[in-house]
Amino acid sequence: MEGSPSCKDQTGRRHEAAGVVAFVKDYMGFLLPADLNLLWTIGAMLVAVLGLMLLSGLTLALSYTPDASLAFGSVEALERRMPSGWLLRSLHMTGASFFMAALYLHVFRGLYYGSYRAPRRGLWLIGSALLVMVMVTAFAGYVLPWGQMSYWGADVAGKAVGAVPVIGSLLERVFLGGDAPGTPTLHRMFVLHFTLAFSIVGAVVLHVAVLHARGSSSPSGPQGETPARMLPFYPYFTIKDTLGVVVMALLFTTVMCFWPGLITEPANYRPANPLHTPADIEPEWYFLPFYGMLQAVPSKFGGLLVSAGAVVVLFCVPWLDRGLGWTGPQSGMRWLAWLAMSVLVASFVLAGLAGSHHVQGVWLLVGRLATVGYYAYFLGFLPFYAKLANWGERA
Repeated sequence: MEGSPSCKDQTGRRHEAAGVVAFVKDYMGFLLPADLNLLWTIGAMLVAVLGLMLLSGLTLALSYTPDASLAFGSVEALERRMPSGWLLRSLHMTGASFFMAALYLHVFRGLYYGSYRAPRRGLWLIGSALLVMVMVTAFAGYVLPWGQMSYWGADVAGKAVGAVPVIGSLLERVFLGGDAPGTPTLHRMFVLHFTLAFSIVGAVVLHVAVLHARGSSSPSGPQGETPARMLPFYPYFTIKDTLGVVVMALLFTTVMCFWPGLITEPANYRPANPLHTPADIEPEWYFLPFYGMLQAVPSKFGGLLVSAGAVVVLFCVPWLDRGLGWTGPQSGMRWLAWLAMSVLVASFVLAGLAGSHHVQGVWLLVGRLATVGYYAYFLGFLPFYAKLANWGERA
């Protein structure tokens, strides 16, 4: 009979439904170490915030105009005239800070528990690439409102790229679309922000797929990954992840509604003025450690190398640390690993504080010491501790 589904169509739908059911069962039955702590819920928080960022960002993009003479006005218009526009932008700005904070914690957890070791090196490399993609996306989004800090942030970034020998001037012109930030810069940042957002979704899917293929690491090390110490994802870890997302949502709402100054820059609520340089040019808080390292080196190109290298070195971690890590036989030396990790965290925070103070006066010394402490963990401690771990295993 015309209009009635064929047997082939019905069979195809049954196969699709069976495939979805099988996928859900496989996902819910995915085995994870029973001793996973709350730091393992950060992944679920990141997925939740990413979804919020995509939905709010797509809605905001409908009213945004990437033009130097219209961008600031379009942002003001969507906040004041679009229904709930102020709420959408607040969600997007708060989401950016929470996403970066959760991402840094996620990286810290991987470093702390050695989640980069075999057989999860590929998982770590994908995660490091995700970090770079998110940082580029966040910077591009920071430029789009075209306030004072947005404009001068783009100008500082352009000059940093221009410090590259021989091809620096060409790279700066390609980055800015001219000799100074303007409409071409906004077009580049808008396209970059928009396309990278969806690329991040694809990278997250790949990250989760590799995680399912390799399995999750355990706080207890290899002994915690034995089949006898595994639990299914549902219901044990779904409850824990849900609790983590709810707690994050409460903190998110508190910051957005009662402490917005923590994540906003007052100078960026003034339109960009190329003729007036702000007294204090600084990026968002999540870029301050790298900004501090950039300024701690007298040479512009040297500062660029040190700042960019602070992220690039993460890709080298699986090969810098070839030991058993913190759960090996040399358990009596765990204090050394904890001390080194404390120095790394303190160095990262102090580099950010130095960046917020423009690395002037005593902060210049603090910034340089923090930079040395940061690199010392990766290039000094990890290779040394790996040899110590391997020596302990042979002993």
